[in-house]
Amino acid sequence: MSLAAEAFVSQIAAAEPWPESATLYQPLKEDQILLSDCASSLAVQAYLRMCGLPVEVVCKANAEYMSPSGKIPFIHVGNQVVSELGPIVQFTKAKGHSLSDGLDDVQRAEMKAYMELVNNMLLTAELYIQWCDDATAAEITRPRYSSPYSWPLSSLLAYLSAAKVDLSYSAESWREKILCTTWWSICGSTDKERLKVLIHFFKKRPTELDALVFGHLFTILTTRLTSTELAERIKSHSNLLSFCRRIEQTYFEDKSS
Repeated sequence: MSLAAEAFVSQIAAAEPWPESATLYQPLKEDQILLSDCASSLAVQAYLRMCGLPVEVVCKANAEYMSPSGKIPFIHVGNQVVSELGPIVQFTKAKGHSLSDGLDDVQRAEMKAYMELVNNMLLTAELYIQWCDDATAAEITRPRYSSPYSWPLSSLLAYLSAAKVDLSYSAESWREKILCTTWWSICGSTDKERLKVLIHFFKKRPTELDALVFGHLFTILTTRLTSTELAERIKSHSNLLSFCRRIEQTYFEDKSS
């Protein structure tokens, strides 16, 4: 099929209504999924719930290798498979579901800049902690990541994943830089009045930025790690705790009971 034909088919598929059978895939929740993948998966789940789009979460040991980009999570909607929050946001927008349509051009540019900061700093911190902190890597990351596989494949896959991160964060100075700038990267560049309340980052309704920040902060707060430094930094800001609790109550708690 030509590129033009593929683009046409994708446009037709994107224009179809969101099905009840949409599925989100992630690694095994209890035994395998790592901090960074859990945060990314929760961010996508929050975004879809904010959009009012139903999705079933399915845990698979080989989810990473099922993903078209090799990144977690990914969704299967009709005959389309889309991975990672950014492409999923664009995919839902093509179907007529968007959280940021009410923003003006300046606000939209700010939102994208803040999302880049979160990805560059918080995601970096998570990857560093899970693979480059010796205690966390030995006690939590390697056993969880390799749990679905038998030796020697388990050791090889863990080694390859760790090597990717070590290439970027081999210097000890990265740890201090990451931990010292994590809070600033989330909120330090945001205006102070917005931070005082932090109901949502923009106006009275959530955007994909709220979903992204919630996914990372809530995961850091609720995941067992050998170091609690990141979690303690978040806990020291009551507005961030209120922000996470508000989104959890609004979009994740069952109100039928």
